[in-house]
Amino acid sequence: MVSQKVTVINPTGLHARPAAVLAREAKQFDSEIAVVSGSRKVDAKNVLALMDAGVNGGMEITVECIGADEEEALKALILAIESGLGE
Repeated sequence: MVSQKVTVINPTGLHARPAAVLAREAKQFDSEIAVVSGSRKVDAKNVLALMDAGVNGGMEITVECIGADEEEALKALILAIESGLGE
């Protein structure tokens, strides 16, 4: 398992559009990928779970990846989040 903390730079957090972008990015990988926000851990491939996680702009989250392509997945997801998830 690999993990890394990252700050969500989107002012409105993980609402519908950025959550969809993050889930689409996560689905490209075979690894299990989770987003941890406080005490909540959700499947990063599930748009509704990401939206329900209550991640607001400026919050620090942890991305966890487990699987054969975990390193590649983690790098891609961190880059996507740091790039603003299309916003």
